[in-house]
Amino acid sequence: MSTPIHRTSTRQSAAVLTSAQQRGQGSRTGNTSARSPERALLELQSRAGNRATTATVQRARDTAGGNAGGSAAENVGASAGAKKKNYRDRIAALLDRFKKNLEPIDTFIKGFQTPTNAAFTQQAAVTANEGVKHSAAASGTSAASGNLLTEAAGTVVSGMDAYKNMRDAKQHETGAKHHTAKKKAKTKGTDAVVGATSSGSYSAAIAKEATKVQKAADAAVASEVSGAASASIGLIKGARAAFRVGKTARKYNEVKRLGDPRLVHAASLARLTESREHADWAAAEAYVSLDAYWAHEDGGQGRLDLISEAIDAAWDSMGEARDAAESLQRAESDVEKLSTVQGYAKKKQLTKIGKETVGGAVGESTKAAAGIVTAVAAGTAGLASNPVGWGLAGAGAGLVLSVTLYKALRAATKRYEEVHHPERWAPQGETPAEAASRKESLKHALKFWKKVSKGERAAMAREIYALAAGPDISGHTTEEMRESARSLLIALKSGPAKHKLEPDAWADTLNDPAKTSGWIAEIAEQLASG
Repeated sequence: MSTPIHRTSTRQSAAVLTSAQQRGQGSRTGNTSARSPERALLELQSRAGNRATTATVQRARDTAGGNAGGSAAENVGASAGAKKKNYRDRIAALLDRFKKNLEPIDTFIKGFQTPTNAAFTQQAAVTANEGVKHSAAASGTSAASGNLLTEAAGTVVSGMDAYKNMRDAKQHETGAKHHTAKKKAKTKGTDAVVGATSSGSYSAAIAKEATKVQKAADAAVASEVSGAASASIGLIKGARAAFRVGKTARKYNEVKRLGDPRLVHAASLARLTESREHADWAAAEAYVSLDAYWAHEDGGQGRLDLISEAIDAAWDSMGEARDAAESLQRAESDVEKLSTVQGYAKKKQLTKIGKETVGGAVGESTKAAAGIVTAVAAGTAGLASNPVGWGLAGAGAGLVLSVTLYKALRAATKRYEEVHHPERWAPQGETPAEAASRKESLKHALKFWKKVSKGERAAMAREIYALAAGPDISGHTTEEMRESARSLLIALKSGPAKHKLEPDAWADTLNDPAKTSGWIAEIAEQLASG
């Protein structure tokens, strides 16, 4: 790829033009004094945000040009319908990559630039410093523009994903693939609606900051509208997060009600242990009889016949004892696996509850409160122009930022382990890939746009499926263990009702090797969702 970061876009953002106008006005009025540190910091972060956004846009354009050229060469002779689908998938992938490239910039804006602007705006209101006020407004315009670009790209990606999954749900009328696609379509559709609403809020924020920069007479009205929009979207996101917390808590309780597999299957394990002991005793008695016949002094054909029968009996008893020991060992192993996957499922739900509570229900509600303060205090100094609003805005941004950083760190760690320790979560019976070096693993960990495909969640999904699958796939699993694993599937919202199937037909899909991949993807999705 060329180095587009050195090219200059022909369209400069409104924030840069406005900052230039402000500097020009200052020079024309004869203000030759050095700029204050506050104004320098605000202009610096404004320019940095614009340069990063411009570089991202240029990279996406270059990628789009390369993909378009490759697509034209690859699709020669293909049907019109296949071409259309191929282009749609490529566009969706490109937009998704573009959005993920913007997300680090968006995180910086929300976690640092916006709260910093709020602090300087509050300081400017207290000290009546027009220079700092206008510089903060210019930086705020840049910040809101970056937020809007990221949100708009995410809205388009979510809309395209929702449409694709709706089609997949119609194509697969029942089963695991139907449920997975239907749930994704619903989630992505809601994401698109929330993203569109959030884009409107950022547009209002841009208008508010622009009126402050231009010293427009309607700055108070713009601040009031922006505050109301920010409060509305914060309340929507907070309510949605609270709803997710409730759903996740219900799923957690359903899994918890299944009980500890070691206690649930204690009776069956005791029966298997008793069977093994009886088989061991029978084998021991057979060998005692064999020794007795062998030591008998009477000769003749009768003694040889008794010895032969004793040998056969001892051999059969030893085989029964071995089979009983293997059955007990497999049952104990399955109980431990079921206990592990149930613990993992509960841990995932608790983690989701924590993230949604801190970053969603509390963080977004706090930002909504800051928006309400902005609307009430409209006409004074804009966003968070008083200590209360400033504190709320900073607290909300801090909570959301902390959850975002936690997710990013966890994802980077999983990407690192995926290539540095490929044997850790490799499928059973499959030769793991060669482990990458520490340097290459760190590079892979920093590829934030890549998803983890061979991590712990996928491994746990395979374990659950192996326990719940039918006898044609997991023939050694006991019926009691299979029923427990299927109860876990129902608790994870992957039961017959969710798949629009009768219980017998649902069980048949678990015994169909052709549906294995769909089931594993479904289980992995349900482990991560509420």
